[in-house]
Amino acid sequence: QVQLVESGGGLVQAGGSLRLSCAASGRTFSWYAMAWFRQAPGKEREFVAAINWNGGNAFYTDSVKGRFTISRDNAKSTVYLQMNGLKPEDTAVYHCAQASGAYYSAGVRYEYWGQGTQVTVSS
Repeated sequence: QVQLVESGGGLVQAGGSLRLSCAASGRTFSWYAMAWFRQAPGKEREFVAAINWNGGNAFYTDSVKGRFTISRDNAKSTVYLQMNGLKPEDTAVYHCAQASGAYYSAGVRYEYWGQGTQVTVSS
């Protein structure tokens, strides 16, 4: 059974930065694309960013482009989300997810999800 454990969330002022981490265990991490999603109260879960198995390509929702950076360290079985220039609208629970294949696409399935880490951005 794959486990994904997020960390790094917290409370930050608008304009600040946080770095989220997601540590994976249970199956070969390096074979799979990874993604970050977020969900705010009353809203549907939103795709934030994804990265292919080897880190060669990254993908972002428009609202975070230029501010967030997804990366991965396969040797550590960890994916990161560096969040800069945070806005109150970024407040949400952030979840990492492991895809069913090596490459991200809009229709890719996610087989495993982390428990989430809360990010709160004050104005």
